Amino acid sequence: MNTGFSQELVDEINVILLFPDQSLRKGIKIHHDAESSVQQAAKRLFDKGIISQQDGGYLTDSGHELVRHAHIIKSALTHS
Repeated sequence: MNTGFSQELVDEINVILLFPDQSLRKGIKIHHDAESSVQQAAKRLFDKGIISQQDGGYLTDSGHELVRHAHIIKSALTHS
């Protein structure tokens, strides 16, 4: 049984981490020249209802919850 994160999930988490966790009014724009994996991750997040646009936009209510958790996990794993 594989219990690790797939590369697709890692890419999605990295896109989520691009959003600021302190402001509900700030969004992001993923440009057409961004890495293909980033563009695809954003599309999947949009399809899942986590972000408002296929190329970023704003976090949905679900997205706000996820960005908080993602920042907590990143912080916990990067501080010793």
